[in-house]
Amino acid sequence: MARFLVTGAAGFIGSHLVEHLRASGHTVVGVDRRPGADVQGDLLEMDLAPLLDGAEYVIHLAGQPGVRESWDQFPAYSRGNIETTQRLLEAARGRSLKKFVLASTSSVYGEAPMPAKEDGPTLPVSPYGLTKLAAERLCDLYGRTAGIPWVALRYFTVYGPRQRPDMAFSRWLTAALTGAPIKIYGDGQQLRDFTYVGDAVVATQRAALNPVVGMAINVGGGTAVTVRKAIRLIAAVTGRPVRLQYLPPAPGDMRETRADTTRLWQEVGFLPSTPLEEGLWQQYQWLLAGRE
Repeated sequence: MARFLVTGAAGFIGSHLVEHLRASGHTVVGVDRRPGADVQGDLLEMDLAPLLDGAEYVIHLAGQPGVRESWDQFPAYSRGNIETTQRLLEAARGRSLKKFVLASTSSVYGEAPMPAKEDGPTLPVSPYGLTKLAAERLCDLYGRTAGIPWVALRYFTVYGPRQRPDMAFSRWLTAALTGAPIKIYGDGQQLRDFTYVGDAVVATQRAALNPVVGMAINVGGGTAVTVRKAIRLIAAVTGRPVRLQYLPPAPGDMRETRADTTRLWQEVGFLPSTPLEEGLWQQYQWLLAGRE
């Protein structure tokens, strides 16, 4: 079995990934600024050498998330997404890592044509997307100059149980439960490629353990739907009427995200398969359980 270091281990994707890796028999050390990880601390301030000692695989999920806040909080995004990545890669220099897996995002594509292909243009429309793209470039730099084997996973709108409360499905499901209006930025015709967290976790483990190196890989749910359709599914899953409140489009929001997952299948041998309605049901049940 393998030995993993997972950063962001107490977060949404990270907590699921740590559970999945341990259930598969692997040894995991999880680190996070928040309680709930094996090691609690800030990657910008910690001595990283003890964390990396004995690690065969590093899965770097820690970072500063969110598109809209990245405009006026750029220093936090620069530190959380660029500086932490560089510090980890520098600490990994000279070690015999089998893989460094970076959590990236569909936001690196921005205005690029859809469905997005990994070897196509990257035209981010938010500082968040720009910082994640810079983190990918750092991985490429350390791969070429220090021989660190890396792969960057471009997640497309991951959802499911434990999703952050600021993310769309969490906000919309909570609004449906409480009778508050669901806020829609723009006309609701934006297309999103939603990816269930269980599928994202399996893709992440397989990308780490497979021989693929030196590239970005899309991790997308496979079926893009409009925001309006997603909200209709929320109404069906919760069995509650929903009220909509339309707001002006937010700066940095992409009009469309759709993943070309050809590389995911060819290089990792996996494609997400959880239907959106089933995944929303799982997230709704988790939300209900937390409110009881």
